[in-house]
Amino acid sequence: MVSEEKKPGVLEGFKTFLLRGNVIDLAVAVVIGAAFTNIVNSVVKGVINPLVGAFGTQDLEQYTSCLKGPCSSKDGEVTSGILIMWGTVLSAALSFVITAAVVYFLMVLPMSKYLAKMEARRKAKEGVQETLEISELEVLKEIRDALLAQHGGPGSAGAVGGSGDSGGSGDSGGPSGGPVDTSK
Repeated sequence: MVSEEKKPGVLEGFKTFLLRGNVIDLAVAVVIGAAFTNIVNSVVKGVINPLVGAFGTQDLEQYTSCLKGPCSSKDGEVTSGILIMWGTVLSAALSFVITAAVVYFLMVLPMSKYLAKMEARRKAKEGVQETLEISELEVLKEIRDALLAQHGGPGSAGAVGGSGDSGGSGDSGGPSGGPVDTSK
């Protein structure tokens, strides 16, 4: 008998999709983005438009140009000519620039500085760890050299350390290695 693997159903897959952290983060970002858009539009209409109005009309969206013939409109609809509403485009461009500036200076720049600090701390911690490892290695080398000197130098049989090809258990006495002390 061939056992069949149970495939997750459509609803189970949808549940898994919804419970991912990314989807929830994205939903929060969309809601915050919509609220933020209202703030930016209010700044453009309440602050930028009046400043531009000091030089002309008070509403940026009122800036238009007629491309062909005399332009006329009735109830907001163009009835003759080709009307270019560049004020609307300028207003949208200003909204975009303000939004991009706020996002960059209040979110991206502080986050990148924070991440850079965290990376610097991580690298400093790694540097300390490497220094400790090097110091530990140096101490072990000194211990090896002292043991070699104590047992008659690197050429004597049964010496601890070296290339690791002595085959012994590491003790210096007995039949497998070095000299046996018979004076006792």
